[in-house]
Amino acid sequence: IKPGQYVPGNMYFTTTRYHQEANGGIFVDIIRDEAHDASLDIPFKGNIDLNKLEKLIKEKGADNIAYVCLAVTVNLAGGQPVSMANMRAVRELTAKHGIKVFYDATRFAENAYFIKEQEKGYEDKSILEIVREMFSYADGATMSGKKDGIVNIGGFLALRDEELFLAAKEMVVVFEGMPSYGGMAGRDMEALAIGLKESMQFEYIQHRVLQVRYLGEQLKEAGVPIVEPVGGHAVFLDARRFCPHLTQDEFPAQALAANLYLESGVRSMERGIVSAGRDKNTGENHRPRLETVRLTIPRRVYTYRHLDLVADAVISLYKHKEDIKGLRFVYEPKQLRFFTARFEEINK
Repeated sequence: IKPGQYVPGNMYFTTTRYHQEANGGIFVDIIRDEAHDASLDIPFKGNIDLNKLEKLIKEKGADNIAYVCLAVTVNLAGGQPVSMANMRAVRELTAKHGIKVFYDATRFAENAYFIKEQEKGYEDKSILEIVREMFSYADGATMSGKKDGIVNIGGFLALRDEELFLAAKEMVVVFEGMPSYGGMAGRDMEALAIGLKESMQFEYIQHRVLQVRYLGEQLKEAGVPIVEPVGGHAVFLDARRFCPHLTQDEFPAQALAANLYLESGVRSMERGIVSAGRDKNTGENHRPRLETVRLTIPRRVYTYRHLDLVADAVISLYKHKEDIKGLRFVYEPKQLRFFTARFEEINK
């Protein structure tokens, strides 16, 4: 990224956008419009809108676009997948203009499962075959191993360009460690290598996706508003519909997450105006259309009985949702505020 360049992507992710902006980039959301509608149940809501991308290239010029950041799956949209057809089309469009495509591949195996399940022509392909085609359309990828790597720590950066690879190796020495380990212990590297293979076993990834759906179906049956369709790693509560009595400035998702923890001990994560942060130039809050609370399911940890407990807790809270009060900051960090901010209830 050079200062002033644009970084289009299929919805922002908090820490990713921070690094893009810290390096002088300007994030542009080019996800399909349907991704911002929590109640719309359609496949592949994570797809990039090709018309938006083409318009951006035409208006700003290819040289002013650092790269396209393509997340597979899209976390803040509710864990929504990207179709193979969309990845292929993005590759074809960017190739015409010499623009690189980098994947946020944190949940690549979940995305591959959705392709196998829902995209015509891939029902008989293995997860590994689908993953190989997915990555054939990318110039590189970042990967957090804690998700589809099935490990406790670590990750990797993958690059096709030799010049970029050599530059990255130099930066690794400055910030992490030697290129042969990049700050990871040897045992963690071995665990990640094994985890990547195991994540592509169909039985594993199918169980993971269906376990998340199990929780989602319980909440839907009880009338609890959630982001639809249910994604691969979490069920997202729709805080706008859950707490219609709260304005966005009263942080409905943060209030919902706090009350869920106080009532049941279930720890969730706000994904709304607090996570979106402020515009670095104006200081005004970013105002995402989605105000959600993420119920993330750790891999290979919970049984279905655990999920029954979570469902019961959310349903119980929904029955007296009017008691949830809005929040205001009592401490707001300047960067990535959602990690360490503190709040107090607003007594009207």
